[in-house]
Amino acid sequence: MTEGSDRLSALWRQFKSDGDVEARNQLLEHYASLVRFVASRVAVGLPASVDPNDLASYGTFGLMDALEKFELDRGVKFETYAIARIKGAIIDELRAIDWVPRSVRTKAKAVEQAYASLEARLHRPPTDAEVAAELGISEEELLDVYSKISFLGMVGLDEVVRGSDRDEGGMTLGDTLADRRQSAGGAFEDQERRRLLADAINQLADREKTVLVLYYYEGFTLAESGRILGVTESRVCQIHSKAVLALRGKLGDAIG
Repeated sequence: MTEGSDRLSALWRQFKSDGDVEARNQLLEHYASLVRFVASRVAVGLPASVDPNDLASYGTFGLMDALEKFELDRGVKFETYAIARIKGAIIDELRAIDWVPRSVRTKAKAVEQAYASLEARLHRPPTDAEVAAELGISEEELLDVYSKISFLGMVGLDEVVRGSDRDEGGMTLGDTLADRRQSAGGAFEDQERRRLLADAINQLADREKTVLVLYYYEGFTLAESGRILGVTESRVCQIHSKAVLALRGKLGDAIG
């Protein structure tokens, strides 16, 4: 163990043993980079009117919450636990200020319902042409819808997995990556959620599946994912939105 890790462990013990404020502040400073990382990822696709500094401020509250609630003996890296909390805090605040126009939310719901209806009838994932026909719009208009709801889609995938408020034992996509110590019943429920989500993702087209894996599991931004796939960032946003809405339509309340 290095001197730096020794000092970090000492700060954790000091903070958890007696709630030492100075130790807490040093831990906040040490993990501040997590807030910047998450805020930069969430910012992708947001309108210019949303201040990145505001996102970081919202995320800091999530980091503070993570520090308070993290259990040192739970067998999970703090970074894994904190990233889910930070992103959740940012998303909760964005929902609270309700910056997304109602028309955009209505379009997102309509696309999601179209996917669910078509999948039930066709017993396979529908094509863009079929979704557009179901909605009574052209494929070009459908792509425009994907572009407009790109951020809503990023929020939506966490909603699909979480099912309930994270303080009430709900689960985010980030939580599915954690090896948490828990009861046998809780472990079974989490495994079932993972299985359902994995099955649904595996039924997506290769490009949609790749975007989700790169963004949520490998930690690439959508811009970086676009460079890997050889397409523009705006196109990746469209693919991401399509994949998320397809998953939401496919899964519904199955893992809620």
